[in-house]
Amino acid sequence: MLKNPSGSRRLRSLIVLALGILFLGLLIGPSYRWTRANVTSMTGRHDSPMSPIIMIPGSSASQNRFDTLVTQLNKADKRKHSLIKLTVKKNDRVTMTGTLRPRDNEPVIVVGFENNKDGYDNIKKQARWFSLAFKQLTSKYQFNNFKAIGHSNGGLIYTYFFEHYFNRTDIKVKRIMTIGSPYNFSEANLDHKTQMLADFIKYRDKLPKNATVYSVAGTENYDTDGLVPARSVEAGKYVYQGQVKHYTEITVTGNNAQHSSLPQNQQIVTLIRQYVLDKKPKRSRTLINNTTTNSE
Repeated sequence: MLKNPSGSRRLRSLIVLALGILFLGLLIGPSYRWTRANVTSMTGRHDSPMSPIIMIPGSSASQNRFDTLVTQLNKADKRKHSLIKLTVKKNDRVTMTGTLRPRDNEPVIVVGFENNKDGYDNIKKQARWFSLAFKQLTSKYQFNNFKAIGHSNGGLIYTYFFEHYFNRTDIKVKRIMTIGSPYNFSEANLDHKTQMLADFIKYRDKLPKNATVYSVAGTENYDTDGLVPARSVEAGKYVYQGQVKHYTEITVTGNNAQHSSLPQNQQIVTLIRQYVLDKKPKRSRTLINNTTTNSE
């Protein structure tokens, strides 16, 4: 019996074509679903009204460091900001407590670390850990902007984070406030730059250009807040000035201007209400002793 070569070739071609279509379908299906999910996520983020205040405490402090500050802020602002707390473990696991109140578009989120020790090496680790928490937050809450507050080493962690991990184009940081952050550690002589300060200056071109930055120093005697030299806080100008939209230095004096007391300082609460929150409060009668330097 004679075979039909052309028929066999046609059959093989049909089989190859069918397999090609099946393979293409397997590729296109997941790609389509990923694209659709990604577009939906981008749309949700673009339309999100949420603008959280994300705080990082200093060394030896936990995610509970700002409890008193938030209580004072809610009382002064006459609206309750939700308080959500995250802790990043040494094994990169992130735990979260607290809930978002309905229609609260400006919650306070605090990120602490299981390893909250001092030192430049730890600050670099903590910046990476913060990036993990930040990624989880942006996935859960879909916000497109936020405000950053860091007390003491928290401001240093934020600085390293912005220079090395914050490469998002869909999310912007509107305002940054560092409180008693020792950019030159315990070194008061700015001619003697620590390795950390030198690195901050080296990579400062990576900082978010459209952010407004406030560097707040507390002083007992205009030289130190009892722990951090005022000149070390002042060193922040070498990092941020000329790199961001605005840079302002503020010095807080008087009661509770000591380093560890700054997060409970009523003047700090007023500064946060005045400069960090989106909705500006009515003109406050509280007088603040401060010196200010602006950089456009």
